[in-house]
Amino acid sequence: MTRWANDGALERRKAAHLGRCPLAESYIGDSAPNAGSAAEAAATRKVTKYTVLEKTHIFQPVAVENLGTMNASAYGFLAGLGRKILAISGDDHETSYLFQRISVLIQRFNATLLHESFTDENRSDD
Repeated sequence: MTRWANDGALERRKAAHLGRCPLAESYIGDSAPNAGSAAEAAATRKVTKYTVLEKTHIFQPVAVENLGTMNASAYGFLAGLGRKILAISGDDHETSYLFQRISVLIQRFNATLLHESFTDENRSDD
């Protein structure tokens, strides 16, 4: 939870779901013509799943496809967060750093998925 200094008791809660693959067969029909549709679908499912939180929190789903596209509301939320960090730190690059950190998380997640996709017979423990 993050408490914004200028918003008093406003608390934000986010659910990050990294790794939605727009290339999976279940998403390919929507993802091919519409970049980000897998992330938007994941965000919609998260909103539905966590509806009960809306009574006590402002819920912001963050869904990122494993090729880097994220849902539109998450992009706006993170850009706003970057501006708030910039206002405190004074570093004009803070928003870029925030998105770069997310990019690194996606790369690590993809590497983990790739590593776990190998079977025990094909895995080398060198």
